Amino acid sequence: MRRLIRSRPTKIGLPPGTLVHVGERKAKEIKITVIEYNETQLREERIKTLEECVPPKDRQAVTWINVDGLHEAKALGRLGERFALHPLVVEDILNTDQRPKIEDLSKYIFVVLKVMRAGSKEGDEIEIEQISLILGSDYVLTLQEREGDVFDPIRDRIRSNRGRLRRMGADYLAYALIDAIVDNYFVVLERLGERMEFLEEKVAAAPTTETLQVIHHLKTEMVFVRKSVWPLREVIGGLERTESPLIQETTGMYLRDVYDHAIQVIDAVETFRDMLSGMLDIYLSSVSNRMNEVMKVLTIIATVFIPLTFIAGLYGMNFRYMPELEWRWGYPLVWLVMIVIAVLMVIYFRGKKWL
Repeated sequence: MRRLIRSRPTKIGLPPGTLVHVGERKAKEIKITVIEYNETQLREERIKTLEECVPPKDRQAVTWINVDGLHEAKALGRLGERFALHPLVVEDILNTDQRPKIEDLSKYIFVVLKVMRAGSKEGDEIEIEQISLILGSDYVLTLQEREGDVFDPIRDRIRSNRGRLRRMGADYLAYALIDAIVDNYFVVLERLGERMEFLEEKVAAAPTTETLQVIHHLKTEMVFVRKSVWPLREVIGGLERTESPLIQETTGMYLRDVYDHAIQVIDAVETFRDMLSGMLDIYLSSVSNRMNEVMKVLTIIATVFIPLTFIAGLYGMNFRYMPELEWRWGYPLVWLVMIVIAVLMVIYFRGKKWL
């Protein structure tokens, strides 16, 4: 089971800016890829060590440096020194339990976002990964917890020179990366919606204990999704409203479009939470109604047998002088009376629509 707040005993008592990795080691080794491009040229290579990463200078091109793996704190510290990153920014990159946020530090903009991945199998947990994005004047630096991301469409657009990506600056690349993250939310939410539709039909038809467990699991998932998605609005809104020279006015229109998508994602998350709460109420009502039906049947059976038990108890008394006991047709008559009474009571209950 995942925790809302990860354990960080190694951070206790340390001064601000101390570089300690908080989170799971999701990559075996650090992988660094560099894509440098302009409208006419493209260079893509893989770098072996973080020490080889240097900020671009006067290359008249946009450089995208992607780092997969955050477990080597010292190496990331040296990377921060090369890019003149504040120690607190590097500390936030290493702490993978950050809330999505934006910080404008004049020379660069630091953005923290969460990427969601739906499980490959039914019932798998949604995987949530932190991505740190640093936007400079002519470069974008992305740092992720593990290899494999949602940026492959962006890489394909750069390689094939489709769209306006190769003609725009680093701010447009940052927008495209954020847009890819937000678009991936819709894929995950669509998977969640399908699971909830199936669950809703199951709750209405025949709720079971397993159904309750699935509802509880989905409610837990929505807590993590909401934690990752809810701050997205203020992050993109901050990028849109910033007066930083790193973001051109032409990019602001595209950021407003991403902001609209973020609002749609947040609305979908809130809708799903309301639906889950409604399904839980339906489940409890269905269980209560089923219990009431069982109790009604048992009550009717007991009510039918009350007069029959009275008759059987009356003639089961050990009195010597009971005229019916000496009568030849006494036993069949008692049976007849008991059957008639039972039939009349059942007819009466049906007339009252209790059966």
